[in-house]
Amino acid sequence: MAAQAGGAGQDPRTVTLRTVAAHAGVSKSLVSRVLQGSPQVSPAKREAVERAIRELGYRPNASARSLTQRRTMAVGVIVADLGQPWFAGMLEGLGTTLGEAGLHALIGDGRVDRLIDDRLVRAFIEMRVDGLVLAGAMPSSPVLAEAASRIPTVLAGSRDAVVPGVDVVVPDDVHGTTLALEHLHELGHTRIAHVAGTAGSSVLGRRAAYISWMSRHLLAPIVQPCDTTEIGGYAAARRLLDVAPGRRPTAIFAANDLAALGVLGAARQLGFSVPQELSVVGYDNSSVAQMHLTDLTTVDADARELGRQAADLLIERIAVPARPTRVEVLTTGLVVRTSTARAPVLE
Repeated sequence: MAAQAGGAGQDPRTVTLRTVAAHAGVSKSLVSRVLQGSPQVSPAKREAVERAIRELGYRPNASARSLTQRRTMAVGVIVADLGQPWFAGMLEGLGTTLGEAGLHALIGDGRVDRLIDDRLVRAFIEMRVDGLVLAGAMPSSPVLAEAASRIPTVLAGSRDAVVPGVDVVVPDDVHGTTLALEHLHELGHTRIAHVAGTAGSSVLGRRAAYISWMSRHLLAPIVQPCDTTEIGGYAAARRLLDVAPGRRPTAIFAANDLAALGVLGAARQLGFSVPQELSVVGYDNSSVAQMHLTDLTTVDADARELGRQAADLLIERIAVPARPTRVEVLTTGLVVRTSTARAPVLE
């Protein structure tokens, strides 16, 4: 009776896979498998989903048709830069959740040439994939707009491509940047530099949040641009550290973990002890940050959860193509390791 009461008065037009899943006490991917008629569902859970569908007034027939009419059971995934370790976690979460719904991912790397993104999109259209995931910083284009009008599409980790009808899932970069800077400030650091990315809404958002936070705290921003690679982080850190002591920062906040790895390399090569003389904070909490030799304090953007959320949004969009678009902003956290310590006493 309690379950029936929970669905009373619910407008069927507002019921989504998420609503059905919550009502039945199961995952959204399991609801998708029930709608597809998959045999890989226990009788008890199938009954729970079917009961939730009835009680909520959900219209599964149209959803089931959109699911069963798929020709490939494949999802095209274009990754802005497979050289960035954060994407490995994102792809793990994405692939696992898609797999639970009977879908598999076809992955393309767009980092070699920006024009390759359009070529990959066209290839996925020709392959008649059931959905498209764009992971990382990618510009809008007529080809992408055409694809999104024909194929359910999700942007993961970036808001760069402005395309109607596309769902978005991103980390909360303002909150993440704030956590990193407050941590350093609490340790007594006031000369905090930022090794900043130069392309993509995520890294530019971190840069803007850094400048805003420093200005609010009456601290002078010190921004050194880089291309968010290890080599770029190294070169930026050399420019920041190879100066007179009075101009040198005591802490560096990097746009991502790979750039932070370059910062650590430059600091050690120049003879600075981390964290006694220089604190370093990265962003992503990727495998690079978790290595024992790195042990990097970093903002956790939870790549696996972002991948899972992207898959859930895409599965819902495939099932109900006309539902309103959504933007999911995931909470970020801070993982404190051994690359940060109290600010050194300046002479």
